[in-house]
Amino acid sequence: MKTTTNVRTMKMVQLALFIAIIFLMAFTPIGYIKTPGFQITLLVIPVTVGAIILGPGSGAILGGAFGVTSFIQCFGLDPFGAFLLGISPVGTLILCLVPRILMGWLSGIIFLKLRKINKFKNLSYAVSSLSGPILNTVLFMGTFVVFLNVTDSFQALVEKFGFEAGNIMALVITLAGVNSLIEALVCLILGTAIAKALDSFRKKSDNY
Repeated sequence: MKTTTNVRTMKMVQLALFIAIIFLMAFTPIGYIKTPGFQITLLVIPVTVGAIILGPGSGAILGGAFGVTSFIQCFGLDPFGAFLLGISPVGTLILCLVPRILMGWLSGIIFLKLRKINKFKNLSYAVSSLSGPILNTVLFMGTFVVFLNVTDSFQALVEKFGFEAGNIMALVITLAGVNSLIEALVCLILGTAIAKALDSFRKKSDNY
């Protein structure tokens, strides 16, 4: 049987691997899919899977890594992110980090709660995997409205898209709606399969 020290070391190694995967995906085409509005991101998958395998605390750390890569994208790699950075650097940093940290933490919490209900043992992987992109979208959009709605530059963008002044939610839903559905579907399918397989492997290795 593994000692407590070995278990902690293994968890740190696994966390480091997940972080490496996030950064690798972030700066290759598989991490961010470019679109005219918000980018479609598949980085929700390693964050959610890591939260399921390693727990809520690790999920928050992985969400933070996701947020850091998202903020880096604003420096010329993502035109829309660069636009947001020009409006409010502090608001953009908060927008990139806080929703992703909370998303990773809450995904891990959801899995722990569902895992305690035996009849939902298999469903817990699917629900937790789906919760990642849903939480990411809801928290991101909420933070987006709070920190950027009051700026003149963004109000001008709202009107440019043909919406009434102040109706930022209509613009956000337009820019993020389809992207969010794609993220949710991909994370549900891939996240569930990967999380279940890795969790099963981890439990078997813990017995040796």
